[in-house]
Amino acid sequence: MIKNILFDLDDTLLDFQKAEAVALKNTLENLGISPTERTFARYSAINVQLWEALEEGRLTREQVLTQRFSLLFDELGADVCSETARDTYESFLGIGHYFLPGAPELLELVYPKYRLYLVTNGTAAVQPGRIKSAGISKYFKEIFISQNLGFNKPHIEFFSRCFAAIPDFRHDETIIIGDSLSSDIKGGNNAKIRTCWFNPNRKPRREGIIVDHEISKLSEFPALLAQIDRE
Repeated sequence: MIKNILFDLDDTLLDFQKAEAVALKNTLENLGISPTERTFARYSAINVQLWEALEEGRLTREQVLTQRFSLLFDELGADVCSETARDTYESFLGIGHYFLPGAPELLELVYPKYRLYLVTNGTAAVQPGRIKSAGISKYFKEIFISQNLGFNKPHIEFFSRCFAAIPDFRHDETIIIGDSLSSDIKGGNNAKIRTCWFNPNRKPRREGIIVDHEISKLSEFPALLAQIDRE
């Protein structure tokens, strides 16, 4: 039976894509740069590449947070300080929240039956404000932010530190649900726990990453848990 559920935050419970777009628009306008669709697309592509490099251990978090802006500004030919852009962006990103469809209902439904834990690679300067705004901390036994732990998903060290804080932890009683194959699902593989890939856009799977379960809507998760508990 499942006792512990590890929830990813961004693009699993909260709509990070929307929050990112709003924060980036406000940041660019604040810095005197026109927030065009092309600029948004280039930032997003650069950001994804750098975060994957972080997950693979090829870049530090600090490098990611500044380089995504310096690389974008180089392409745009904009003479703007990347550190200033980083700080401005984080201040905007930490304001407010946007739930994904079904997220509040899911937490309310599973909270009485399971021990919930939040596991996020998000920045420590940003996540507490978003979590507080969403009012979801009450559902979680612990909130694990990778920057505070010193390791990022999918590295086993991140999960080892989480597991050490979970009373009577057992691998076979634990599942992680998240939208990212490279951090959440690969992290679950590394930690030897069951995985559930939240894949609303039905992206293809990646070779070498084992997906135990897959859902396209958060509303499907309780039925999956019940099925696992019957096994």
